[in-house]
Amino acid sequence: MSEYIRLKEANCKNCYKCIRHCPAKSISFSGNQAHIVSDECVLCGQCFIVCPQNAKIIRDDSDKAKMLLSGNGPVFASIAPSFAAAFPGIGIAGMESALKKLGFFAVEETAIGATIVKKQYENLIEQGEQDIIISSCCPTVNLMIQKHFTEVLPYLAKVVSPMQAHCRDIKNRYPDAKTVFIGPCISKKYEADEFSGEVDCVLTFDELSNWLRAEKIETAPQLDRIEKSRTRIFPTAGGILKSMERKSEEYSYLSVDGHENCINTLRDISAGKISKCFVEMSACIGSCIGGPVTSKTRHNPVRDFIAVEKYSGIRDFDVKMPSADRLSRIFESLEQLQKYPNEIQLNEILMKMGKKTPADELNCGSCGYNSCREKAIAVFQGKADLTMCTPFLRDKAETFSNNILKNSPNGIIVLNDVLEVQQINPAALKMLNIRNASDIVGDNVVRILDPGVFMQVRKTGRSVRDNRVYLAEYKRYIEQTVILDKTYRMLLCIMRDVTDEENERQKKEAISRQTIEITDKVVEKQMRVVQEIASLLGETTAETKVALTKLKESLKDE
Repeated sequence: MSEYIRLKEANCKNCYKCIRHCPAKSISFSGNQAHIVSDECVLCGQCFIVCPQNAKIIRDDSDKAKMLLSGNGPVFASIAPSFAAAFPGIGIAGMESALKKLGFFAVEETAIGATIVKKQYENLIEQGEQDIIISSCCPTVNLMIQKHFTEVLPYLAKVVSPMQAHCRDIKNRYPDAKTVFIGPCISKKYEADEFSGEVDCVLTFDELSNWLRAEKIETAPQLDRIEKSRTRIFPTAGGILKSMERKSEEYSYLSVDGHENCINTLRDISAGKISKCFVEMSACIGSCIGGPVTSKTRHNPVRDFIAVEKYSGIRDFDVKMPSADRLSRIFESLEQLQKYPNEIQLNEILMKMGKKTPADELNCGSCGYNSCREKAIAVFQGKADLTMCTPFLRDKAETFSNNILKNSPNGIIVLNDVLEVQQINPAALKMLNIRNASDIVGDNVVRILDPGVFMQVRKTGRSVRDNRVYLAEYKRYIEQTVILDKTYRMLLCIMRDVTDEENERQKKEAISRQTIEITDKVVEKQMRVVQEIASLLGETTAETKVALTKLKESLKDE
């Protein structure tokens, strides 16, 4: 069903809200993205409604409708009776006027088809052959039964929807006509594709509104109230029953709307808890006036109901009833067999999720599933992954963080915006000669450290890194790093004890100074010796020179 609801991947933000609200849990999660599981999707549109990032996009068939208008043959618009809520105060004449400007040949109310369908329901009840009769007007309910409650299929009324009945009626009267259904429903697009020979295109009210806006066509109020229009009430909760002649006293008549109520009712029917009953079933809360497209853009349940009720008459449209065969529809099972884990496999997955005991199974629903076990089954089926468990991730992060704090050789202190100690690890306690964390947590940091650097970082927003400080009170040298977390206005102080390193450095410096001093003395002494030797050598040389000169002169005289 992903062809009807498309995902805008860039907008999907790991919120799991679509999974949480999907009644069929037909959304898988992988690669940090939600993916619609087509084989299980019932096209309720809840994922589209609740998505906070507008990551779901409904298939737009406006271009298809425009192509039909540009072709041969008349194009009829079959407009769902919920238009009275979507376009308040306009009326069918006003809608016809606007749609004809777009190029439609004619506009008729789908409520005409609803009259045909409800009369067929009355016939089924009168025949009394079917123990339980579930209305088949809502394609989402039909898909829910076909895919997830196949044991209830025998109770689904084998009757076409008002959309199909009306479009068949139009094409019976105008054999070369094309039909475009306009309504508040996404699943009608699927139903039309299944019966493409009867319904040529489906537009949502949003698509129609955008089209009219683009063409600068305004819908003018032309409200009509006619007596023969009882099935205009169809799109409200209980609307089918209100339009029916409930003559049989053998049957109970029940109206159910909303996904949760529908599923609970289907479970009761499956369990054999209901009998001899006609069930009007609508997937949307409030029925079609609460359709997914309407609910996404504007949804005023009370005003919408009043608008539709006031527009409805008290008698039926004049219709020519087709034969029962022409109204019959077969619903086939669309169930996909699922693999389920055995107890050992289930427990293994739960262990990986950090659910070691039943007490660990919080069933908080943050992952989108109703229980931890349901989520574990989804993991087994490849529809979910372990990281979707928020408590598990939180506990994992806290444990990891605590292990770092506990085992780090560096002192770590966390302060709040007013410089109160929020956390302090064992290494910092040892450095600062504090016995227990409770002795300082909650107190101002001034009790243990000079607050100047913290005030500076808080004021400027600039971190101080590897600042070497001597803590005279503790007789320790530390390298201090102070970082401001601007999001949470918290200060993180990391202290590396460099006392031994500093002492060693000072010792080396002292040795170096001593060595230099000794060297200087040795050099000085050696220079004196050299000078003395040089002086002695100089005198001896001079005396020798004088003696040799005299000897030379004596030899010459001889």
